[in-house]
Amino acid sequence: MREIQKGANVSLTALSEDAGSVVVSLSWTSASGAGDADVSVLLLDGSGKVRDENDFYFYNHPAADDGSVQLLGKTPTENGDEDRIGLDLTAVPPGVERIVVAASQYGGACFGDLDDLRMTVADRSGEPLVGFSIEDAGVERAFIFGELYRRGEEWKFRAVGQGYETGLAGLATDFGIAVLEEGEEAAGEPAGETPKTLGGGESAPDAESGSAGAAVAVAAAAEPEEQAEPEPAPAAPVAAPAVPAQSRGRGPRTTRKKVTLPKVPGKSLAENESWRPARLFPVPSLKSDKEREVRATSVLLSVMAQVPELGRRLTAGFGAPAGRMQTFTEVSLPHGESPRRPDGVIRVERAGKLWTALVETKTNGNPLRTEQVQEYVDIAARRGYQAVITLSNDVALEGVPMVEVKVDGRRKHKVTLWHLSWAEVAHQAQLLIRHEGVGNAAHAWLLQELLEYLQHENSGCHGFQNMGPAWVPVRKGIEDEMLGGGDPRAVEVVESWERLIRQVCLRLGGELGQKALPVQRARRGSDPRERRAAAGEALCADGRLTAELRIDGTSRVIAVTADLRTARLRTSVEIPAPAGSYPLSTVKRLLRLLAEAPADLHVESLVEGANGPRGTLERLRPEPADLLPRDGAQLTGFRLTLVKGMGNTRGNAESGFIRSVDEAVERFYHGVVAHLGAVEGQRSGGRRG
Repeated sequence: MREIQKGANVSLTALSEDAGSVVVSLSWTSASGAGDADVSVLLLDGSGKVRDENDFYFYNHPAADDGSVQLLGKTPTENGDEDRIGLDLTAVPPGVERIVVAASQYGGACFGDLDDLRMTVADRSGEPLVGFSIEDAGVERAFIFGELYRRGEEWKFRAVGQGYETGLAGLATDFGIAVLEEGEEAAGEPAGETPKTLGGGESAPDAESGSAGAAVAVAAAAEPEEQAEPEPAPAAPVAAPAVPAQSRGRGPRTTRKKVTLPKVPGKSLAENESWRPARLFPVPSLKSDKEREVRATSVLLSVMAQVPELGRRLTAGFGAPAGRMQTFTEVSLPHGESPRRPDGVIRVERAGKLWTALVETKTNGNPLRTEQVQEYVDIAARRGYQAVITLSNDVALEGVPMVEVKVDGRRKHKVTLWHLSWAEVAHQAQLLIRHEGVGNAAHAWLLQELLEYLQHENSGCHGFQNMGPAWVPVRKGIEDEMLGGGDPRAVEVVESWERLIRQVCLRLGGELGQKALPVQRARRGSDPRERRAAAGEALCADGRLTAELRIDGTSRVIAVTADLRTARLRTSVEIPAPAGSYPLSTVKRLLRLLAEAPADLHVESLVEGANGPRGTLERLRPEPADLLPRDGAQLTGFRLTLVKGMGNTRGNAESGFIRSVDEAVERFYHGVVAHLGAVEGQRSGGRRG
């Protein structure tokens, strides 16, 4: 991710080939935990003004009908909040030249009360592209974080970081919106007419805060058209006209209230533990793979159509527009002498146009069949459909197609082939029902029933669950020291390992409500096949599989190593020592933070150019000085490691390798990494001081 300074700009197209849709994140922290702000988005034309009141998106007007703007809501962080905004740049109307992303405080609060103000922009795949931190906020009650603007055929991002002491009223007025107290006549409107509220509804009291809603109307006075400049200049913080601003007792909402399910269920009324709750989607009767495929497809597609948040989330990355969705199963489509029946069809309608995708489903670890997928691609091309989506327990990798299909270059209509794993479906459902919320309680319940179905042992939708046919011979070859360099089976194992790590990230991220991502040390844009070939050579040489993963929003990198020679799994993390602190005080502080960590945790001190003393947590607790470097060497940090045996089988049975890796990462995160947040907070607090 590229870090830029205030006033700098960068081309999103130059940073990613997948920047047609982006997710903008605004985040902040508060020492008291009480700080909050409301995000807003303004679409501006060439004159630097909104075209009408519908170009202003905020808590009471959270989404555009064309899908170009969608406020995705808040996600609580350790000491603050992160607000996310989805922007489909391909759907932005041609008359819009700039997209301003801002936030406002309410009451007497100002942005100087908040810490770590930050804006990031990620592409459609979730890859962070550019970040901007604001360090000079003061008395401003509204702040423009940044803006996206057109330059020819591309979109660019500018870091603005300018604020308004006059709050939302000053910001809105500067872009052609008049903010009025309810009951006050809008400029140019006949007496007795009620001005439109923020978002185009009627002025009415806010049901939650008990206070009247603020009102806005587009300024009636025509502004002279300005000369176009080489780069759009950010709006300067100016004193807005004397427009009364709304005071809200409990603070405004970013979007409508979201419903999530509690992590701890209420007390059961069952007489004993043998009673099982009734489920909307029962699974114990499923006996064949065909039954599992039909049931899983129908369950998923029906919930996607009924819960817009899930349907949009699963299809947005495949190029589907935001619109009315309908789903179908077992549809008969002509193909030669006999029709074909794809497992499902998804159709989305927007502005009278249809987007259609055929769905081919596999469960229980069954592989996708190339000839079957090829037929669906051919059918889709002939009928003018846009996509074919394959769904299975396997996890897609960059540069490794799930199935090889041929595309007839003579056809004008192109069909895109996409893949979705059951682990990704479960991940997105868990994010919505546990962390981000959905529109109403019925939708939350439907998502919970979907998740219960996917996680049932008989559903066949358990995600990646087999290391492949090369796993056993490669592992035996390493144990016998008979695996030679260049063995193609080693590359197959590396690919399976990469799929496993991606699934581990999905499961951990769904549980935490934060994105967990594999860390790739290779140069951006490098050939993934060359990278995997090099990893295969390393596996043949030292018998180890290695990976790194990071939780979004933190600097912690968790290293995972599977040593096939010793049958041991190592999970570790390195943390730097705070600058300027006494070594013994630093060690004692670390041991206090790890008071609840497993006693068998290995702690190793790091010094310049070498490894320092080490020991288990159990031994070091009564003797923290044993970790101090000898001969007065400078302490630079610590390495924390847990070691466990790994399973022998290639599947995900209780003793399996896949299960053991999943459990090792989960135990390490919750037992060790989760306790280290205070260390980073102390270091950042020291820098601010």
